[in-house]
Amino acid sequence: MKKLLMNTMSLSLVLLSTAVSPAAQAQGTAGGKLKACFIYVGPVGDIGWSYAHDVARKNAEKALPWLETKYVESVPEGQATPVIDRLVKDNCQVIFTTSFGFMDQTLDAAKKYPNVIFAHASGFKRAPNMATYMADFYQLYYLNGMMAAAISKTGKLGYVGAFPVPEVKRHMSAFALGARAVNPRATVNVKWINAWVDPNKAREAAEALIGEGADALAFTEDTASVVQTAAARKIPSFAHYSSMYKFAPDYVVSGQLVHWDKIYIDFLTKVHTGTYTAKNLQKVDYWNLMRGGGVELGSQDGIAINPKWVPALKAAKMTVNGKQVSVYDRVMALKADMEKGGKFDPFTGPIKDRNGVTRVPSGKVMSVGDLNNMSWVAPGIVGQVADEPKK
Repeated sequence: MKKLLMNTMSLSLVLLSTAVSPAAQAQGTAGGKLKACFIYVGPVGDIGWSYAHDVARKNAEKALPWLETKYVESVPEGQATPVIDRLVKDNCQVIFTTSFGFMDQTLDAAKKYPNVIFAHASGFKRAPNMATYMADFYQLYYLNGMMAAAISKTGKLGYVGAFPVPEVKRHMSAFALGARAVNPRATVNVKWINAWVDPNKAREAAEALIGEGADALAFTEDTASVVQTAAARKIPSFAHYSSMYKFAPDYVVSGQLVHWDKIYIDFLTKVHTGTYTAKNLQKVDYWNLMRGGGVELGSQDGIAINPKWVPALKAAKMTVNGKQVSVYDRVMALKADMEKGGKFDPFTGPIKDRNGVTRVPSGKVMSVGDLNNMSWVAPGIVGQVADEPKK
């Protein structure tokens, strides 16, 4: 879940298009352009979460000639309400709040402005005029974990974590489950930085992990610091949220790429055609995985695995249903299965947490609700994890 506790950024409002007249506002989708506005918790230049949302906003505006947009960046999570008030006064007809910590303030605003359409990223509270949406990475982290274990010489992997919230817990747990599918003795050492955007802390954590023996790194932090730090030590890594290949072309193996525009274009088109209104969003929840292209496995767009690492992944072997296969072939087979919405899911039971407690019974798959409230972590994860249940 994004983005808790981000309270140090300054507030800046960026106007990207001309204001809609009251007449056009009254006409709504029948007349002038539909005006959609976005609230970001971080700067658009963070290379991660807010950057990806802003790329999607631009893509949506380019794809939909009847759309105009504006955004507000670096909004601390406790200060969303006055920003929403300003956007409503500026005739924003649809408001996207793109941080988990904006959830309650968005819900309050939805009640205050019943004729405005709201959509909140990564949350679970909805209203007649408030939908929810998420493009989630746990499938990709599982595949990244497989590759990390395959190229590791020690079986010791590292993970730089932002905050111990359910989103990060499920992602690093999927990473650990993927790693242990290849090497049952693999471990994932986690270092928490308690920040979504802090390149200095991310670099220090990466250096500490490498110093403790990790020879492949993954992370949840919205800059390229971990990738760059790892490359300087000739350690492979897996990029987060956007292509970071250019920062370390020899050492970025793969990563997670997001395409929020898949959601934004669909949602806004349905608003424009009248399918979605301020009265029927109570059950509208986008949960986009690899199927449909909302997220993508990749070192770059369209390139799932850095070609420089393909030979090593083809040489590495693992056992699947009693047969030896290359890790590369297994990753690509699972990728294809996930993209078509097949049967495989990383969180299929039986799964015990690292304390030995059964969390997913045999034959069961974690629900979206379970994933959104995940507090435990998977076996193989090393290090302290806040709010971890013991039973």
